[in-house]
Amino acid sequence: MKQTIAQRSRPRGVLRLLWCAPACISGWLLVISAAFAEPAGPPANGADVAPEVLAAQQQRIEVIARASQAAVAIFAGEAGGGSGVLISADGYALTNFHVVQPAGVAMQCGLADGRQYEAVLVGLDPTGDVALIKLLGRDDFPYAALADSDTVEVGDFCFAAGNPFLLATDFHPSISAGIVSGVHRYQFPAGTILEYADCLQVDAAINPGNSGGALFDAQGRIIGVNGRASFEKRGRVNVGVGYAISANQLRHFLGCLKGGRLVDHATLGATAATAEDGRVVVSDILDSSDAYRRGLRYDDEIVSIAGRTVRTVNALKNVLGTLPAGWRVPLVYRRQGRRYEILVRLAGVHSAAELASIVAGENSKQTRRPRPGPPAAPQPAEEKPEPPAHPAPNQLSAAVKEVYEARPGFTNYHFNTVELSRVARSVAAGHADPGRGTWVMAGHLGSGEPFRIELADSRATIDLPTGTTSVDASGDLDANPSPPGSGGMLAALIVWRRLVLEGPTALGRTSYWGTAPLDPAALISGAEPVLIDVLETAVAAVETRVSVTPSGAVAAIDLWTAPDADPCELTFAQALPISGIPAGWPARIEARHGDRLFGVFHIEAASVQAAAPQADSPADSAGEVPRPVEAPGET
Repeated sequence: MKQTIAQRSRPRGVLRLLWCAPACISGWLLVISAAFAEPAGPPANGADVAPEVLAAQQQRIEVIARASQAAVAIFAGEAGGGSGVLISADGYALTNFHVVQPAGVAMQCGLADGRQYEAVLVGLDPTGDVALIKLLGRDDFPYAALADSDTVEVGDFCFAAGNPFLLATDFHPSISAGIVSGVHRYQFPAGTILEYADCLQVDAAINPGNSGGALFDAQGRIIGVNGRASFEKRGRVNVGVGYAISANQLRHFLGCLKGGRLVDHATLGATAATAEDGRVVVSDILDSSDAYRRGLRYDDEIVSIAGRTVRTVNALKNVLGTLPAGWRVPLVYRRQGRRYEILVRLAGVHSAAELASIVAGENSKQTRRPRPGPPAAPQPAEEKPEPPAHPAPNQLSAAVKEVYEARPGFTNYHFNTVELSRVARSVAAGHADPGRGTWVMAGHLGSGEPFRIELADSRATIDLPTGTTSVDASGDLDANPSPPGSGGMLAALIVWRRLVLEGPTALGRTSYWGTAPLDPAALISGAEPVLIDVLETAVAAVETRVSVTPSGAVAAIDLWTAPDADPCELTFAQALPISGIPAGWPARIEARHGDRLFGVFHIEAASVQAAAPQADSPADSAGEVPRPVEAPGET
C-alpha cells in the first residue's frame, strides 16, 4: 500500500503504540508533551556536567581531530575514488586494491588541511584487497600508528574516518563512530578474489567511499582498514555491518608492499575438513608442498598454525589469510594421539602470471590453489567489489615519473631499489671492514669436536672431524652442495662473505623481498612476530634468501641448489662486541637441511688472514678430500 504525504509525516512509531495500547494513552501523551517541551538541560557552559564527562568528551574530540589529519581522500577521476590513511611521515598510505586499481599508477589525494597532493602506487596485495601508495611533495605528513589488532575486543569504541560517497570535496573526512561488533571474522571471496580473513566487524557506518580508510581505536591508532560492508537490498545504504582488514594483517604484508611488490597470500598446500568428532583434519594435500615434505599427511589433525589454535576450518582460513606467501611458520598437528611440531614454508594462492592478470583486470575469478575448507558460499546483500578493467596508462607527471619504474613481477620497481639501498647501507654500517683476505672461523661443534672454516675469493674450505671439504667459490655453487648432508653450507657462507664485502647489488640478480619473522619458531607462543628485512638473490646458479637485522647483521641464509629441493638453512647468532669476533660476524651458526639438524658451530676465534697463493689440494673433481664424510656432531 502506498503511503500518503500525511502518513509519512506522522510519528509512526509513537502512534502505532498509542493505537495498540489505549490504556497507555495518557502515559504516552506525557511522553509526547515532554518531547516537544523546552529541554531543561544543563546551562550552556556545562557547569552542571561532571568534570570527568567533559574531560572525556574533549579527549574524544581531540583524538578524532588528530586522527582526521592522517585521513586521505583519494580521487581517481571519472573512475571514482575512496579513502586511505597515512602511516608514515614520508607519505606512505594504506588503502584498498579496489580503490586504486581504476586510477592506475598515479592518483590525486587530499588531506584535511585542504591541500591536494599527487600520489604514486607502490605495492599491491590483490587477494587481501590492500594497496600501498605514497603521497609526494612533503616529508612531514601527519600520520597514525598501527595498533595490535589482536588486543581489540568486542564492545571497544571505534571510529572511521573517510570519504563516503565522495562527500569530502573539501578533503576533510567524514567521521562515523560505533563499537567493535565482532573479531576474527572470515568473509568468503564470494565470486571475487577479495578475501577478508580474520577481519574486524563494526557497526560504525561504512559506506561506498569509506573503502580504504582507517578504523581507529579510542587512542587514535589504526586497528584496521575498512573495505567491505553489508548493504540494504534496495540501495547502497549501510545496515550496520562493516568489515575492516586487521592492523596485524597489514603489518605482515607491509614490508613486501614497501618493496614495490605484487604480493600473494599463503596456502598450506592442503585442504582441511571437519571430522565427525569435530576435529579439523587434512582432507587432501599436495605431495609437492613443504608441509608434505615436513611430514603432514592425510587425516592428520591440525592443532595450531603460526601460534593460533585451530578449532574450525574457518579458523585455519583466518590465519592463512593474514600471512604472506613465503613465510615459514610453526605448524602443530596430531596423529594417533601423538603431537608433532614442524616449521612449514607457505606457498602462494596464485601463480605470478595469475596475479599479473588480476591486476590488469583481465579476469577477477582466477583459479586458486588448494585452500582449507569447503567452496565459498555466497554472501547475501554484501558489497562485492569487482575490479574494473584497467584504463589506459596515465600521462604521468614529472614528479611521478621520478618514482615509478615498471618491471615484470613488481608493482613499482623503483621502491624495491629504495629498500634494497637502505638494507645495503645497514649491512655496511653493521660490519667492520674485514678486507678481502681469507676469513677464518674456528671453534667447537655441539658435540665438542673442533672445526675450522676458511672463506676466500677463490675457495671455501671446512675441516670437520669427519673430513675436509672444499668448494670453488668462482664457479657455479649448485654443483657442489658441500659438506655432504648440509645442502650447501659452504655455498651459503660464500654468499654471506660476498654480501658483506661487496653489498647486495654485487651478488647477482638481487631484490628486496620484504620482511619475515626473525624467529619463526617463536610464533608457537602466539605472539606477534618480530619482522626483519629479507633479500632475495640469484647468484652462481643458486637461489638464496638472506635475513638482515635492523643493526645490519645477517640473521639467516636459506640457499636452494634446486627449486624443488629442501634448502640449506643457516641461522646466525651474533657475537658480543667484546668477544674478539669482527663486528657483524656470528658467534654461533646452526645448519639445517630439511628435517635434519646438520650441526651447531660455536665460533671461538675469528680473523682475517692476508691473501696468499693456494697450493694444489688433493681434492677430487667434486672438491672433496676422498675419505668418508659424515654429518658433524649434533646437539
